[in-house]
Amino acid sequence: MMKERGLPRSLRLMFSSGVAVGLGLMAHSVQAQETKTDDAPKLQRVEITGSSIKRVAAQGSSPITVIKADDFAKTGSTTAAEVMSNIAGNQTQFNTSSNVGAGKTVGAAADLRGLGSSKTLVLLNGRRLANSAFDGSAVDLNVIPIAALDRVEVLRDGASAIYGTDAIGGVINFITKRSYTGLNLSAEGIAPEQKGGAEKRFNLSGGHGDLDKDGYNFFGVIDYHSQNAVKASDRSFASFGGRNPGVGLNTGSGNSWPANYYDFGSKTAGNPYAATGCNTTSPNAFPKGDGTCRFNSQATIGIVPKTEDIALIGKGTFKLNADNQASVEVLHAESKVKTQVAGDVFAGDQSGDPKTDYLIGKNSPYYPGNGITPGVAGLSGGPLSLSYRSADFGGRQSESKNSTDRLLLSLDGTLAGWDYKTGLSYSISKARDTLLGGYLNNDSVRAGLLNGIINPFGEQNAAGTAYLKNAQVLGTYEDAKTTVAAADFTASRELARWSAGSLGFAFGGEFRRETANFNVNHALADLSDSTGSKDAKSSEGSRNIGALFTELSIPIVKSLEAQVALRGDHYSDVGNTVNPKVALRWQPAKDLMFRTSYSTGFRAPSLYEMNDPNSKTFTASQFNDPVLCPGGKVAPNGVSARDCEQQFLRLGGGNKKLEPEKSTSFSLGTVFEPVKDVMVSVDYWNIKIKNQISVVPASDIFGNPVKYAENFVRKPDGTLDYITDTNVNLGNVHTQGFDLGFAWRLPKTAWGNFGLALDGTYVTQYDYQAERGGEYKNNLAVYAGGVGNAGGVVARWRHTATLNWSKGPWSAVLQQSFTTGYRDQNSKTVAAAYKEHQVASYTRYNLSGTYTGFKNLSLTAGIKNLFNTDPPASNVTDNFQYGYDARYTDPIGRAFFVRANYQFF
Repeated sequence: MMKERGLPRSLRLMFSSGVAVGLGLMAHSVQAQETKTDDAPKLQRVEITGSSIKRVAAQGSSPITVIKADDFAKTGSTTAAEVMSNIAGNQTQFNTSSNVGAGKTVGAAADLRGLGSSKTLVLLNGRRLANSAFDGSAVDLNVIPIAALDRVEVLRDGASAIYGTDAIGGVINFITKRSYTGLNLSAEGIAPEQKGGAEKRFNLSGGHGDLDKDGYNFFGVIDYHSQNAVKASDRSFASFGGRNPGVGLNTGSGNSWPANYYDFGSKTAGNPYAATGCNTTSPNAFPKGDGTCRFNSQATIGIVPKTEDIALIGKGTFKLNADNQASVEVLHAESKVKTQVAGDVFAGDQSGDPKTDYLIGKNSPYYPGNGITPGVAGLSGGPLSLSYRSADFGGRQSESKNSTDRLLLSLDGTLAGWDYKTGLSYSISKARDTLLGGYLNNDSVRAGLLNGIINPFGEQNAAGTAYLKNAQVLGTYEDAKTTVAAADFTASRELARWSAGSLGFAFGGEFRRETANFNVNHALADLSDSTGSKDAKSSEGSRNIGALFTELSIPIVKSLEAQVALRGDHYSDVGNTVNPKVALRWQPAKDLMFRTSYSTGFRAPSLYEMNDPNSKTFTASQFNDPVLCPGGKVAPNGVSARDCEQQFLRLGGGNKKLEPEKSTSFSLGTVFEPVKDVMVSVDYWNIKIKNQISVVPASDIFGNPVKYAENFVRKPDGTLDYITDTNVNLGNVHTQGFDLGFAWRLPKTAWGNFGLALDGTYVTQYDYQAERGGEYKNNLAVYAGGVGNAGGVVARWRHTATLNWSKGPWSAVLQQSFTTGYRDQNSKTVAAAYKEHQVASYTRYNLSGTYTGFKNLSLTAGIKNLFNTDPPASNVTDNFQYGYDARYTDPIGRAFFVRANYQFF
């Protein structure tokens, strides 16, 4: 047994007590777990996230944050994504609301350091899951079975030398209960004060057998969670849509209802209702000032999707002898996200070709001047090309379903003086996108307009309604599957015992076989351009990965210890990589510890990034054609409703020529106890990445049409067909900053026990290159195109602070989350007076109380967003949600929650 060494007991207990970041738990723990108590003085060696060597937990040299499951449940966190939002270093760019208006997505993702979700490795019980099939480079947090969790360990350091690819920004290890005996039922409800967004959650867990006494344990968990949708009209800050004078927005889609037209004879564009304000028929239409109408589509969408998640996990553990055990673990989890956006779009190309254009002829009863639609002076009387949006069926509704299955067989224990673990696992991730309503057969719409059945300028009659209902396209139009078959082995032991301490050694290997299949149902996808998959081709990819790794824990002197790790990986499709890590832990005094590390890392391009079928979809923001509408002014041969402030088609998808990303990471930190029961930690981190994989932001392409001339693909008549924007290796990223932790356990009082904790991250630099060798651009506290595919921002400072109280069976938690403001997107469509708009800082408070005085029953009640703080105003147009940025804020508002947990036996 290894001899206990490390910080004093009071500090160790604070670190390991589970009182971590923002959840009432002491933050920034040096160790992942401490087993010593007053009644059980025996210490055990445990495996810590970020190391292959089992050791006494206090000896770890990496900065690890531990979040205990019991504590995040008390604050009303119902999903893994919500739990991770309380980690200051997690600057995620993609949550469940980000699915609105997007296809082929991961449901929600973690993003340590703001480097992108692909650079944060997510583990379940120390092993990989298959990444989301559609995203391919990130695990969908919505499929993590949080009801089965014991804790979450967050390694805030690069770890490619230990885990291989993806661990550039850090590692998040979701750890389930080791064993369980009894039967437990939990139920939770969350009721927002405003309309929409209600949640409910139920989970049942049970287990049988005492591992030590009976030699076996079986346990299982079933967890169900759902949340209702929220419409833009349900929240004041989103109800304005694109017409929000408070942030300088007055924009809408040129594909309008009532429809805009282009008259081939007079070569003019207009709208029959423009002279009377456009909204005689449609409350969301408004005049543009050039005789056409715009449609405020963002005022009609759902800003929070309806979600439904279910997870089942079962585990059987068998004690082979006193030192060895075998286990089998089965996981099935699925997440459904239902989104709603504005009605289907039918953009006339002004070609006059009835096979591609949307035309209305003189014989249609809805032709302007034929008695139903107001006449327009100067029309030639010939066919009109339409830019039309359907207002029927309540918009377009679709559902994205992601599911994960994993079977794990494992052995671990001690053999011949070696601690070992080995396992075989097989993971499958499946995803599919399904059209639920509002998507229309393009050819049927063309025919209905020509035949005079569809009214593009007003309400439909019974025949038109029936026709459009029959023209709906329903069903699954694309699906994907990724698999990971893996075998791993790790062994560690104490090689020698020196006067300075024990020399620890570990070695191991891993083999993985990854496959990916992406399928397009062209029988369905080709019927509607809005699917974005009409031009896509089904594809597949596979690879083999082999890895060998080793690690040493070297006691240099009694107060100084080194960790040295080396890992080599071979990818059958992108080559070889070797990555080292060196870390030092120095403790010159019992209340003071320093740590530092240097490592290299890498991320292999995912099979999805390489093989995603190239397909066309509309840009998120609106742009001007740089040739036909430069600077927003119509040029000769240009048409305002087609060329100005439009969402143009964008060809995106995979690229088989992608190269791996490479990184270097450096950290330097200290943990000290200035006075009894007060812990302070400060960690500096510095990360550099080369060859980042992403897409060139559409704003960059339209903003510099000369530089990106090759990205513009035009039709024979000179109009813009689409822009090319597939995955590429861009330039470098350089970010650095500080993590700060504070924990204070106050002396016991007659009024109870109090604790105060703070977890904060201060970023001092975030620069990126949009191309190799290009200039560095700032993304720190400034909205830019350097984060993710759609742009974003890295906050300068984020923190979660927590005040804990307990007395007898009563306990309470007051939690504050804070994020600094930033310079807004301020796109070209924003009014001149708002070009320097600043997004304000954002603060939320959560309050909860728990009572455990009843036998076998605990009750929790609380208020989320105690002061009903709205998200700060933003003029961002990269998202489908206007008026605020859904990636960094919570649109739900004040919500009340109750939770009951009953232990049957």
